[in-house]
Amino acid sequence: MPERSQPVLITACPNGPLLVRGDVQVQTPDGGPLQRHRRTVALCRCGRSTIKPWCDGTHKLIGFVTEPETPEP
Repeated sequence: MPERSQPVLITACPNGPLLVRGDVQVQTPDGGPLQRHRRTVALCRCGRSTIKPWCDGTHKLIGFVTEPETPEP
């Protein structure tokens, strides 16, 4: 029986990273693959991580704040 891939789920954490779960390939700007070491990875949204594109928690130190969500009409 073929193995089913897990659906991709991306969660935008308030004032934090994007959590990416599932079978997805993260690439460099040149299109090369980045090695994932965990099933769930956190991508930096504040732009200040020292291990980009991965989150290193710097958003907490710099007080990164995301825009509040606006409800759809």
